[in-house]
Amino acid sequence: MSDPALRGLLATAQEAAFVGGRRTLAYFRTGTMGAETKADRTEVTRADREAEQLIRDVIARRFPKHTVLGEEQGETAGTEPWRWIVDPLDGTRTFVRGVPLYGTLVAVEREGVPVVGVCYLPALDEMIAAAQGLGCTWNGRPCRVSDVDRLDRALLCLTDEATARARSDAFARLAAEVGMRRTWADCYAYVLVATGRAEIALDPLMNVWDCAALLPIVEEAGGRFTDWKGTRTIRGNEAVATNGRLHDAVVAHLAGG
Repeated sequence: MSDPALRGLLATAQEAAFVGGRRTLAYFRTGTMGAETKADRTEVTRADREAEQLIRDVIARRFPKHTVLGEEQGETAGTEPWRWIVDPLDGTRTFVRGVPLYGTLVAVEREGVPVVGVCYLPALDEMIAAAQGLGCTWNGRPCRVSDVDRLDRALLCLTDEATARARSDAFARLAAEVGMRRTWADCYAYVLVATGRAEIALDPLMNVWDCAALLPIVEEAGGRFTDWKGTRTIRGNEAVATNGRLHDAVVAHLAGG
């Protein structure tokens, strides 16, 4: 795959994430977001729906023959081997509470392989973007994972500690080993890993639109992104990302059940 092709996809993904993310700010901390509970017990707001439509509009103008999968509108089939995967507002519950650690995620995959990932954090105005072989940037500057190589010096971030603990004692074993634990979560946790501010991010429950942008971001920053068994995938219904140096040790704890 040529650099120009990837760079074009990356530029469009950044534009789409920015446009969609900025739309969410029209509702952030306003009390006008119109939150509803979906059948899967997750929340959705006007911001989610409007942001996704704006993202789709950007993609359609540049790549009208590409498939687009979005959390709120499902899949629109295309005729070329490219698929965009969109989460217009990752961390809706965080957003609804007025906490700024939510993001807009836009990814591109070719024949099932994620090759572009963008996470825009609208309330923080931070853009993290990556494409296969092109590295990862944070607000336009190259970023890398940390070089911490001991669990007792690592910062672990996760979205839902109660669910992680209820699943098995695997999380408890890992949590007892790390140096610090925080619930700075949703996509923000993975951004922290990619930018060297945390060493481990994990979630016991993830959808493909939660993961698709994060895998290339973490990998291009020098880290690893897998399911809890260590398989590189965005379809494992769970996720763990690390700075790479700690990945085998972390998975050894998680895979034990």
